Amino acid sequence: MGEPLTSMSLAVRLRRRVTPAVPVPFDAEGRLDEELQSAYVRWMAKQPVGGVAVWSHTGRGMHLSEEQRQQVLDAWCGGPAARTELVMREAVRLTQVAAQGGASGVLVHPPTALMGLADEEDRIVEYHRAVCSVGLPTIAFFLYRQAGGIRYTPELLERLLVIEGMLGIKVATLDSVMTFQDLARVVATVPDSMLVSGEDRFLGYTIALGAEAALIGIAAACTDRSAALFEAWDAKDWSRYLAAAAAIDAFAQATFVAPMAGYVQRMLWALEADGVLPRVAFDPLQPPLPAGDRERVFAAVKALRTV
Repeated sequence: MGEPLTSMSLAVRLRRRVTPAVPVPFDAEGRLDEELQSAYVRWMAKQPVGGVAVWSHTGRGMHLSEEQRQQVLDAWCGGPAARTELVMREAVRLTQVAAQGGASGVLVHPPTALMGLADEEDRIVEYHRAVCSVGLPTIAFFLYRQAGGIRYTPELLERLLVIEGMLGIKVATLDSVMTFQDLARVVATVPDSMLVSGEDRFLGYTIALGAEAALIGIAAACTDRSAALFEAWDAKDWSRYLAAAAAIDAFAQATFVAPMAGYVQRMLWALEADGVLPRVAFDPLQPPLPAGDRERVFAAVKALRTV
């Protein structure tokens, strides 16, 4: 970030130049969009300006949280090393909080703030190694881009899986069977690495591809039906496995549909339909949902329970 400027040197920098009061890009859910923020910083660095003003009215400074203000400042004042340090420090802090609270392990969200750096893969490895150093068993997370993830290359995935303390990787592509197949082959080549399915829309097939566990939203309701897939596969009861896979797929087609962020509210409805929740519950971040969604979820639960 360099040494602080003196009044005189700052005046020289500002004189006869514009200093933009910069806005902060957020996504539709109200989160600071770090990818857009980075793109904006890179573009502005090429403009003939004296500097930029952050935390101003344009940047909604009084409405930002302390963490967001620090993110904005680091984005404009720091280089890749500063950004990496910020991301790693926060990830390690959250992992330590989880450990102190009694967590048995940790799932590491992809560090999207590090995308686009010249040595991106090295920094991603460093990020995962820092989390693993806390001492909790750690699961990496391949998450599809639209949900805020990063497409790890097979070579990067191999580097992640051999980090001491790394248990395996959860793969959630949403709709790419080919990507899941490719990643499953990589995991199979690394001894003692666990392939964890995050595929709500084709869960049964991922078990056939070698997934040893599943970390999925669809199991939040009618949980025994998802668990039945592993039970049937392990028992080599193929007719039961095929029936269970088809039933879960049908349930997923009523709950994991566009808008995808609405699946949380749909799972709450499913819990209500199944009698787990005695009344309707609400997800405050749900997007607008199509008319009839709740009725379709209730019907899907009823159909799943008749299998």
